[in-house]
Amino acid sequence: MRLAILGMGSVGKGLLSALGERDLGFVVTAVADSRSALIDRDGIDPAEVLEAKRLHGVCGDTSLSAMDVVSKAPYDVLVEVTPTNAATGEPGLTHILAALSRGRHVVTSNKGPIAREYARLKRCAAEHGVMLRYEATVGGAIPVIHTLEHGLAGNRILAVFGVLNGTCNYILTRMAAEGLSYEQALLQAREAGYAEADPTYDVKGIDSAIKLVILANTFWKRPVALEDVSVTGIDMLTVDALRLAGEQDCTIRLIAEAIPERGILRVAPRLLPLSHPLVVEGTLNAITIETDLAGEITLIGKGAGSRETASAIIGDLLAIRGAHEGRHQKAP
Repeated sequence: MRLAILGMGSVGKGLLSALGERDLGFVVTAVADSRSALIDRDGIDPAEVLEAKRLHGVCGDTSLSAMDVVSKAPYDVLVEVTPTNAATGEPGLTHILAALSRGRHVVTSNKGPIAREYARLKRCAAEHGVMLRYEATVGGAIPVIHTLEHGLAGNRILAVFGVLNGTCNYILTRMAAEGLSYEQALLQAREAGYAEADPTYDVKGIDSAIKLVILANTFWKRPVALEDVSVTGIDMLTVDALRLAGEQDCTIRLIAEAIPERGILRVAPRLLPLSHPLVVEGTLNAITIETDLAGEITLIGKGAGSRETASAIIGDLLAIRGAHEGRHQKAP
């Protein structure tokens, strides 16, 4: 199966590195970063692309663009891992729609297009008889989308609760463990590389809300948008609040929750017993799914990281190959 990969940030590099280490039967025929692209129908060596990017800052020919790859390159699956734009979903949205319209499968870690235009993208994929998979958009290495769609098939999903942002969880963990103020814990998160220079998306709860929208659209039988989510971040929490929680054998976590029967879509700090399954430490993510048949299932794992995200993308690629093996007619 031939792959075209858009995006050479940490996720794209991590994916290329993982593909180079494993003989999974995939052939990379095109790659693109923000300033260049490389197309070779005979196959591209992932190690050579990574080295070119390291040495020159670009992966290929600066006269080619990502859209050249989408519209002209020979591939069966487009892997779209460009940076997220939650406001417009672009440029990922255009890339994904163009690939689906060309009859190509798409795998993405890009939260923006999936959160903003889930129904439109799924409809486009169905119209062209191809698959759109997005496991890497929520929970990093945690296979929560697969669990909702396949592992719990036949169950009615009653609710989903989750710690979906590792940066916030790290900050809350440090505040509780060391008595740090929010500002001190945020500084530690920055120094450890867990927080961006501008941490607004994370600490205001927006990143968690975007992921909640993606989860809800996966199992909720009506379209959900970011504007439907009630969002409260952690930036106003005090160390006294964490201390008081500790005196009650509790702690505080930023919890995203979707409860269809009660119409709840919410991200907010919640007081939880220390023994609660969603009380995970550091940058871990955790997601509890409540169902009518299987009861409660909690998934815990690394919510970010280049290799962890590559794990989710490769899982999606193998799922597409498994579903279409013997049925996919190689496109020119």
